[in-house]
Amino acid sequence: MAWLRLQPLTSAFLHFGLVTFVLFLHGLQVDAGITGESLSTGQNSSCSGSSDCKEGVILPIWYPENPSLGDKIARVIVYFVALIYMFLGVSIIADRFMASIEVITSQEKEITIKKPNGETTTTTIRVWNETVSNLTLMALGSSAPEILLSLIEVCGHGFIAGDLGPSTIVGSAAFNMFIIIAICVYVIPDGETRKIKHLRVFFVTSAWSIFAYIWLYMILAVFSPGVVQVWEGLLTLFFFPLCVLLAWVADRRLLFYKYMHKKYRTDKNRGIIIETEGEHPKGIEMDGKMMNSHFLDGNLVTMDGKEVDESRKEMIRILKDLKQKHPEKDLDQLVEMANYYALSHQQKSRAFYRIQATRMMTGAGNILKKHAAEQAKKSTSLHEVQADEHEEFISKVYFDPCSYQCLENCGAVLLTVVRKGGDMSKTLYVDYKTEDGSANAGADYEFTEGTVVLKSGETQKEFSVGIIDDDIFEEDEHFFVRLSNLRVVETEEPAELNNLPYPKAILTSPCVATVTILDDDHAGIFTFECDVMHVSESIGVMEVKVLRTSGARGTVIVPFRTVEGTAKGGGEDFEDAYGELEFKNDETVKTVHIKVIDDEEYEKNKTFFIELMSPRMVDMSLQKGVLSVDACFTEVAERKLTIEEEEAKRIAEMGKPVLGEHPKLEVIIEESYEFKSTVDKLIKKTNLALVVGTHSWRDQFLEAITVSAAGDEDEDESGEERLPSCFDYVMHFLTVFWKVLFACVPPTEYCNGWACFVVSIMIIGMLTAVIGDLASHFGCTIGLKDSVTAVVFVAFGTSVPDTFASKAAAIQDVYADAAIGNVTGSNAVNVFLGIGLAWSVAAIYWAYQGQEFHVSAGTLAFSVTLFTIFAFVCISVLLYRRRPHLGGELGGPKGCRLATTLLFASLWLLYILFATLEAYCYIKGF
Repeated sequence: MAWLRLQPLTSAFLHFGLVTFVLFLHGLQVDAGITGESLSTGQNSSCSGSSDCKEGVILPIWYPENPSLGDKIARVIVYFVALIYMFLGVSIIADRFMASIEVITSQEKEITIKKPNGETTTTTIRVWNETVSNLTLMALGSSAPEILLSLIEVCGHGFIAGDLGPSTIVGSAAFNMFIIIAICVYVIPDGETRKIKHLRVFFVTSAWSIFAYIWLYMILAVFSPGVVQVWEGLLTLFFFPLCVLLAWVADRRLLFYKYMHKKYRTDKNRGIIIETEGEHPKGIEMDGKMMNSHFLDGNLVTMDGKEVDESRKEMIRILKDLKQKHPEKDLDQLVEMANYYALSHQQKSRAFYRIQATRMMTGAGNILKKHAAEQAKKSTSLHEVQADEHEEFISKVYFDPCSYQCLENCGAVLLTVVRKGGDMSKTLYVDYKTEDGSANAGADYEFTEGTVVLKSGETQKEFSVGIIDDDIFEEDEHFFVRLSNLRVVETEEPAELNNLPYPKAILTSPCVATVTILDDDHAGIFTFECDVMHVSESIGVMEVKVLRTSGARGTVIVPFRTVEGTAKGGGEDFEDAYGELEFKNDETVKTVHIKVIDDEEYEKNKTFFIELMSPRMVDMSLQKGVLSVDACFTEVAERKLTIEEEEAKRIAEMGKPVLGEHPKLEVIIEESYEFKSTVDKLIKKTNLALVVGTHSWRDQFLEAITVSAAGDEDEDESGEERLPSCFDYVMHFLTVFWKVLFACVPPTEYCNGWACFVVSIMIIGMLTAVIGDLASHFGCTIGLKDSVTAVVFVAFGTSVPDTFASKAAAIQDVYADAAIGNVTGSNAVNVFLGIGLAWSVAAIYWAYQGQEFHVSAGTLAFSVTLFTIFAFVCISVLLYRRRPHLGGELGGPKGCRLATTLLFASLWLLYILFATLEAYCYIKGF
C-alpha cells in the first residue's frame, strides 16, 4: 500500500530531524549563556533558552522550580506523554466538531426552476456553497486548535503577546505546506496523477495564504515595528471575509468573470490553452464547468432550463456496472453495494477526510464500512419485520379475481371467494347475491343468492351463476355479484382471545364481482382495451390484449403492426413486431407480445404505436349470411327506415368483424419506477452527513466503546467489515477515555448540528489551553524557547490529523483540490482568524487602557519571512508540475515524484533549522 511505501521515507526524515535537533539543542544549552551576552541589541532580547517556567492559564508551576537532573527527566517524560495524550483528545473532539460542520454544510433546500416553455421542475441544491464552506467552517474545524491557542494565550496572560500561539500558526503553516504536500505527492500510485480542478479558487487561496504572512511581516517590522495598532489587528481580521468573498466570486464567475467572453485554442508548440477575443466558449474550461451554463451551488442548469444532474447519471452508471458484474445479486444487495461504492468514490469534503483519518487512527474503524454494515443490518431487520406483518390476526374475505367474462353459451360462470390471514381454524359464512347491470336476471342470467361456507383450513370456495343463451344478436352485457353478512363460527378458546379489540374477519375490497356476458351470435368487434398504455422500460416483454366483443362466432384474422413515434424500433427502444392474430370460434381475447429495450434512463418518455388493420372472416358461410342481410336493407334504402329497422340495421352492421373504439394503441415507454425510486433513494443515502453524523446519545456511547477495524477503501467494493487488528485495540484502549467523555456532546442531529458545533468548540478551547500550558512547561523544563517548542512540537501535534486526512484525499479523490486546498485555505485562515482575532482583542484592550500593544518582531518576523520565501518555491514547483509531461500537482513519474518529495521535506527541515538558529541568536534576525 502507499502508506507502507511511505513509511521508510518518513521514518528516515523523522530520525534524522530528531537526532540533529537533540544534538543541536545540547550545544545550544551549553553555549547559550555565553553567546547571549555578546550579541547586539538589534537582535532578540532573549537569546538563551530560559529554564524559568511561567504560570500557565490553567496549569500551575511544578515546584520545586530547580529540580535535580533525574526529576527533570521525569518531568519531561510526564509533560511529553501528557502533551501527546492531549493531542489525541483534541483530535477526537475535533472529530465531533468536524462531523457537526459536515452536517451543517450538507443542509439542502428545494428550488423550482422554470423552463422557457413554461414547465417547472424541482431540484435539490446545497444551502452552503462548497468554496465558502471550505474556507469558513471547514477551515475553522481543521485549524481550531491553533486559532484558539493564539487567542487563549493572549487573553490568559493579561493581554500580553506570547510566542507560543503565533509561532504555532506559522509552524503549522510550514508543516502543512511542505510535509503534507510532500506526502500527498509521494503516495499517489505509480502511473497516476492528481490535478487541481478549480484552478481559479486555488490561485485565490494560494495568493491569500502567501499574502497573509507578508502582511504579518509588514505589521511586525514595517508599519509600526514592535507595536500592533487597533487598525492593524482589525484589518487583519477583515481580510478573512474578504478572502472568502473573492474565492466565492472566483468559484461563481461573478463580476469581471462574466465579461470575459473568450474563445480558446490550443498552442501546438507548448500544449497550453490560449484565449482570444470571441464568443462564449462552448467547451470545458480549466475547472470542468461549462461557460454557457448557470450554476446553483454546484448544480448545473443549462441555458434552456434543462437540469444536468451528474450525480444521478453517475449513480445509474454504478448500478448498471454492478448489475453486469454480479448478475446473481438481488436488487437490495445491489443497492447496498452501489451505496458503498458511491460513498467511497464520490468527492468528499475536508471534514469527512479529517473525521475518517481520526477514527481510523484511534481504533474507531472505517466509517464507510461501518455505515454499509449498519445499513445491511437495517435492511435485513426491515424484511423480517415486513414478513412478520403478513401474519395478521384478521381474516380478510373478498373475490379473487373480481372481474369475469363468459360467452353467452357457456351455461354457467364460476366465481371464487377467498380468505387471507387470520385464524384459519375458524369457519366463515358469507352471503352472496346477484344484481342487475345492463344484463337482466331471467333474460340474460339466472338470479342467484346463497351462502358460501369456508370451513376450517379452507382458503377459497367457488359457486356458480347460470347464464341464459339465445339466438338474438345483442351487445355485451354485465351484472354484479355482491358479498355480505360475514359471520365467524366461534369455538372453544381462551377467554382473553375473545376480547381482542379488533374483529376476527372482515369483508375487504373487492367484495363485488363484475360478470360480463359476451354475445356469440356474430363475428365481433376487435379493439384494444384503451387508446393509451404506459409501460416501464424494465418490463422486458410487454403484453397487449386485443379484445373481441359483441360476438365471437366464426374464425377471424386481425392483422397488426408497430409504428415508430419518438421511440425507435429495430432494437433501439423496442423490437419491431407485425403479424396476424387468428381468433377461433368463441375465442374472445388474443395477446400481442412486444419486446421493450431497457437502457435504464432516469427520465424517459418515448412513444410508439400498435395498429390493428381491417379484420377478415375465414368462415365464408357466415360471411355470405352477413352479405344477404346487407342486401335486404339495400332494397328498402329508397324509403325512410323506421326506428325498429334502424336499430335492426345497426345490430346487423355490428355482426360484421370490424374494428372497435380503440384500433390504434399509443404506447408510452417510461423509466422504470423501481429503478427511478432506487436511484432517488441512493442519492439521498449518499449524503455524507448521514455517514458521519449521529442521531442519539445512545449511538454515540455505543460507538465510543466499540472497537472497529480501520481497513482501506480499496480492499473490496462490498463494504464488508473485517476484524480489528492489534493496533486498533491498542489505540482504542488508549483513547477510550476521550471517546466516552466526548460521547456526552450533543448528537449532530440536534439543531441541525449547531448544538454539537457550539459544545465542541468550547471543549476544544479548554483542551487547547491545557496544551498551551503543557507545551510551555515542557519547553522551559528542557530549556527550549516557546517559539521553538511551537514550531516543532505543537505545530506537529496539531497537524497530524490533517496529514492523514490530506493523504486519504490525495489517494481517493480524482482531483487534487481537497488535498492541496486543505493546506492553502487553512494557512490563510490561521493568520486572519488566529492572529487577527487575538491581536485585535489585545490591541483594543490596551487602547482602552491608554497604552499600546507591544509584540516583539524578532523570531516571529524572521520565521514569517523564511516561510514566505519557501512557500513561493513550493507553489512554483506545484504549478510547474501541471506541465503535460508531468501531468499534475500530485503523483507523476517516480523520479519526479521522489525529487519533489525530497525538495519539500528539505524545505521544512531548513525552515526548522534556520528558525531555531535565529531563536538562539546564531543567525541575526529582525
